[in-house]
Amino acid sequence: MSHYIANLRDIEFCLFDLLGREKVMGTSLYADLDRDTAMGMLEEMKRLCENDLAASFVEGDRVGAILNKETGNVTLPESFKKSYKAYVDGEWWRVDAPVELGGMKIPPSVRWAIAEMVLGSNPAIHIYASGYAFAQVAYVLGTDEQKKIAKLMVDKHWGATMQLTEPDAGSDVGAGRTKAVAQPDGTWHITGTKRYITSGDADFYDNVVHFVLARREGGGPGTKGLSLFLIPKFMFDFETGEMGKRNGVYVTALEDKMGLNVSATCEVNLGEHEPAVGYLLGEVHEGIAQMFKVIEFARMMVGTKAIATLSTGYQQALAYAKERVQGGDMKVMNDKASPRVTIIKHPDVRRSLMVQKSYSEGMRALVLYTASIQDEIELAEKAGDKERSADMIALNDLLLPVVKGYGSEKSWTLLGTESLQTFGGAGFTRDWPIEQYVRDAKIDTLYEGTTAIQGLDFFFRKIVKDGGRAIGLLGKEIATFAKTGGSNAEEKTALLKALDDLNAIIAVLVGHAMESQTDAVKIYKVGLNTSRCLMAVGDIITSWLLLRQADIAVEKLPTATSKDKDFYTGKIAAAQFFVKNYLPHITADRKIVEATDGSIMELPESAF
Repeated sequence: MSHYIANLRDIEFCLFDLLGREKVMGTSLYADLDRDTAMGMLEEMKRLCENDLAASFVEGDRVGAILNKETGNVTLPESFKKSYKAYVDGEWWRVDAPVELGGMKIPPSVRWAIAEMVLGSNPAIHIYASGYAFAQVAYVLGTDEQKKIAKLMVDKHWGATMQLTEPDAGSDVGAGRTKAVAQPDGTWHITGTKRYITSGDADFYDNVVHFVLARREGGGPGTKGLSLFLIPKFMFDFETGEMGKRNGVYVTALEDKMGLNVSATCEVNLGEHEPAVGYLLGEVHEGIAQMFKVIEFARMMVGTKAIATLSTGYQQALAYAKERVQGGDMKVMNDKASPRVTIIKHPDVRRSLMVQKSYSEGMRALVLYTASIQDEIELAEKAGDKERSADMIALNDLLLPVVKGYGSEKSWTLLGTESLQTFGGAGFTRDWPIEQYVRDAKIDTLYEGTTAIQGLDFFFRKIVKDGGRAIGLLGKEIATFAKTGGSNAEEKTALLKALDDLNAIIAVLVGHAMESQTDAVKIYKVGLNTSRCLMAVGDIITSWLLLRQADIAVEKLPTATSKDKDFYTGKIAAAQFFVKNYLPHITADRKIVEATDGSIMELPESAF
């Protein structure tokens, strides 16, 4: 039986009932797609994920990636290669490839709905298949000659990596020391070592194109001195794709990891024994700006992966709770002769399940809402509506650290404290997939920027640098909804109160940031609370989206089928539960932020 259970009913509800995505289909960029076609794609992906892709999930973890240190080649389990082949043979790569190179133009909202199921069933498949999305970057940003590389990446199904991190630099990308030296023929020779490189190699594609940040000879310090280079594992003919000699880029080690073991996380050496020949992308020295095209995609992917894993963890826990018989009903617990009941009858198990349900469904809505903003960006740009495009880009930028930082942090925490806990001691064993979910999901809070980094980015870049524009647009939309009254009026009042508290939190932090211009230590008060601010924003957006769903459910309940009645009743219950149990924390967070004195920064290190 498959470990993976897709929640396609909820995906459909989010896409069409909540977000009205059918209105963008059949027109403009998405003229070839309508609701029926989109649902057909989603239903087929559900079948593929629950069977072919999920089939190698456990063996991929147990066997993992294996490195031949003599050759620098990585091999993967046969079962995983079979799953990956099913994905490629099904031509799902077309949803990421450039349309000009055989890709299929679909709304990002549908694309990320598809991705949720892939990432929930076997995340490494989506990660290894990222070469097609990288090809999009090479095609858009590359020269005419480099567009040929993008075409070969798609036609030949090559892989790709993103190489930022170095052993001594870590998240401080600007401290990278990998060096690039220009050659007379227009190529560059790159030397250095990169670490924690995802999907650094695999034996189911013939070539890998590494997207590498390096400091050109004579380049200045920090991120501004970095450029982005395309470095293939094998040299090749640009016209035919015929493979040439091995390039000087080698995997030298695999990280011995906590989870996600079938995804080869590599140490990569460039140019140690022979030149690592690379091509400067677009022939411009704008490496960090170019790489952010990849980073933004990766952060969306990481948050979606985390939330998808929580969703299937909840589905597993729910199924177990309905079958596992243990203990008597609490109201007659003193009667030892009373019948034993399934654990879903116990209050704390129900509480735990509702926590999982509300967060997984609310954060799915967060992902798809963010993806719907990406729909609107594409459509506005196509229509030449610069003002709307700018607003939507700012809103998307604001939401990405929420999807990644909030989504990954909450998912990892809940998988361990609630999903696994539902199983009791059985959850700690390998008899169930939950323990693997927990191990695999931990990385989501770490790579593509830790939660703390997401919090700093969110506050300083997406609020302060933006002048509060995007957060203001979002806050206004949430407040307008919260003032509508009608169904769930009490919960909407609570949402409005939480929004006021959030605005106060942001105002305090902005005040400290301004004060720090004349009193530098005041900035510490901001740094102590940026993650707290990010989590509060996440809870408010989740509450808002859950309540919007609940309002829709109230409208649909009177005419719903018996099966749909349960679905809509669950929607209303999840929204009310979340608002009552989690929004009150934001009032407490406000008090904590207002009382922060920064004294912790004055402690001597020996006091820790």
